[in-house]
Amino acid sequence: MLPSVPDHGDGEPDPHDGSPDDPGTPDGPDEMSTGSAESHERPTVRQPRIRRVMHPRTRDALAWTWVLLASLTLALLMRTFLVAAFLIPSESMESVLEVGDRLLVSKLSYRIGDPSPGDIVVFHTPPNMRPSQTSELVKRVVAVEGQMVQAIGSQLFIDGHRVAEPYLPSSTYTRDFGPNLVPTDHVFVMGDNRTASQDSRYFGTVPESEIVGRAFARFWPLSRLGGL
Repeated sequence: MLPSVPDHGDGEPDPHDGSPDDPGTPDGPDEMSTGSAESHERPTVRQPRIRRVMHPRTRDALAWTWVLLASLTLALLMRTFLVAAFLIPSESMESVLEVGDRLLVSKLSYRIGDPSPGDIVVFHTPPNMRPSQTSELVKRVVAVEGQMVQAIGSQLFIDGHRVAEPYLPSSTYTRDFGPNLVPTDHVFVMGDNRTASQDSRYFGTVPESEIVGRAFARFWPLSRLGGL
């Protein structure tokens, strides 16, 4: 009698069968290549930033240097284009302005507008007054272009009409002059202290281009601090 041989045709597959359809068999070459690629990938290491440590005193000194430079630059720009200081050198504008008073002068006023009667202005000293103690004078505008100005009996007249001057003491004496016609782009200026002022009655009208600016405030002495 021949020995019986087990029939695997209809039963479960042999676990030891090396069939290529066996899902348990790994794809050796693919998995190995993937593992090899991953093993060569390394994370990027960021180098630490080198910190520059400054001594606190050095840092403060630099900060104050920048502050001073910025302040000086601003002051220079303001003096050049906006505001200037002016020292009253004589008694020609008493009693409103006294010798030694310090004024703030707006350089922008007449770049955006025109001088008006009553304005106190600083202007370059006219050539026919040089040499002078100062290169700039301060006076009050009493008439502008196109106006006829004159004084009769200590009273000021513009275009034939008497002009009130509340900034003058009632006892102020004004010598007779005129009539004078103010040319285009000029102003007629006078000092408030009429008997001690050299002004347009002596050196003529002042071109508007020679005006430095309008005095708008007194900042010294502190006891007389205020607007003009």
